Amino acid sequence: MPSSPTPGAPTTQEELKELLKDDTKVKVAGIDVDGVLRGKIMSKAKFLSASKSDGFGFCSVVFGWDMHDQTYSRELLVSNRANGYRDLIALIDLSSYRRLPWEKNIPFFFVRFVVPETGKPLDVDPRGVLGEVKARAEDKGWKCLAGAEFEYFQFSETPASLADKKFMNLTPLTPGMHGYSLLRPTLNVDYFHELYDQAADFGIEIEGHHTETGPGVFETALAYTEVSRMADNAILFKLLAKSIGVKYGIMPTFMAKPWGDLPGCSGHIHVSLQDKSGKNLFAVSDEEAKGDGRANAAYPDTKYISQEAEWFLAGLLDGLPDVVPLLCPNINSYKRLLGGEAMWAPDTSSYGYDSRAASIRLISPPGVGPAATRFEVRVPGADMNPHFALSAIFALGLRGIEKRLALTTGPIGSPGVTRASLAKLPTSLEAAVETFKREGSLAREVLGDYFVDHFAGTREHELEVHRRAVTNWEVERYFELA
Repeated sequence: MPSSPTPGAPTTQEELKELLKDDTKVKVAGIDVDGVLRGKIMSKAKFLSASKSDGFGFCSVVFGWDMHDQTYSRELLVSNRANGYRDLIALIDLSSYRRLPWEKNIPFFFVRFVVPETGKPLDVDPRGVLGEVKARAEDKGWKCLAGAEFEYFQFSETPASLADKKFMNLTPLTPGMHGYSLLRPTLNVDYFHELYDQAADFGIEIEGHHTETGPGVFETALAYTEVSRMADNAILFKLLAKSIGVKYGIMPTFMAKPWGDLPGCSGHIHVSLQDKSGKNLFAVSDEEAKGDGRANAAYPDTKYISQEAEWFLAGLLDGLPDVVPLLCPNINSYKRLLGGEAMWAPDTSSYGYDSRAASIRLISPPGVGPAATRFEVRVPGADMNPHFALSAIFALGLRGIEKRLALTTGPIGSPGVTRASLAKLPTSLEAAVETFKREGSLAREVLGDYFVDHFAGTREHELEVHRRAVTNWEVERYFELA
């Protein structure tokens, strides 16, 4: 079942004032295209004034620079010299209320960004993009549900030691490969358990928390809930892990592939739809699953999912190659995909019943029961922006339902289905961006030209920065012998 909304979130100004009666300040934040939280502390008086009016000004440069605060190499439409890097309007989302337990319990609220002249949502605001996609499902009487799993390496380092070492020869939190270990967490028992406990205090329910294979790797599965809440939880879990880590002299990283010779870090996403009655729209009954399933299922494994789920799956498979930058947004993201199915990081547009070798894993009866029927999208890395990744997945799936798209291939491992027969996913950011932004891309159809052009421009900036960089590999390779 979905998690509950934040307990005690205010719905009126009177409730808000009562909630903050013992506070003097409030923290607010929005999200940029890289999934970085951008925010500040406001006085309570300023916050209350903004919450009952039309919001407050927030510098648009957070959509005009990259994750390291460098303005984009090519100016984009949201924030640029011509418009003076003007303010956007930030609207406070009262329903997002939390408190930061590791930061003196200060109250926290998300904002969403709107265009000053029109009051319309900013087309590239991550929370706004997901909200628009979610509204398409709600118009049909459906609720979008999701979960996320993060794998993340951790190092016994501080921000200062990282800079001193120039990010080289870092010390892993623990040595060796110890997936699902009951032994390794005892080496950092306070930190390991505080991650779990502080997440609960912060309104992020965790379903599973364990070591994963690799030196100092944890995996944390966030509880299934309504899609906007899930995306917010995912962003905030990264903030929590990094904030708690600093207390212990530990630096977690959610980059997709921090070690060239070790497994990468996934950010698997689970999705389903629920109708007005609370029924899982993807599920078939136990009786259908035990029998022949749906008579019109095109392929044997799909008898365990509903017709709507099959259309959703077909839509996702159809558009997956066109939205890869929203699942794998960085240069490093694609190092994780290069192992392909052998490393459980699929590089094809594929599906399979309970198969971790497929891009989309069908999790359905008889293993889990109808209520838990869902799809696990295994392409994203832990470095994804969850709002954009979930927007792409649901937008494509809803398109599949609207168009009643038929599956054009069987599940991975079935007769005739080979790597050669499956559509390939781009395995570099450059190739992914070209596919994403091309004329006729399904990304343009489901998310709009403005969004695609802006996001593609931010990724082209990332490529340009990378092209100009001289790497350690190059120096070691060519310094002496070239």
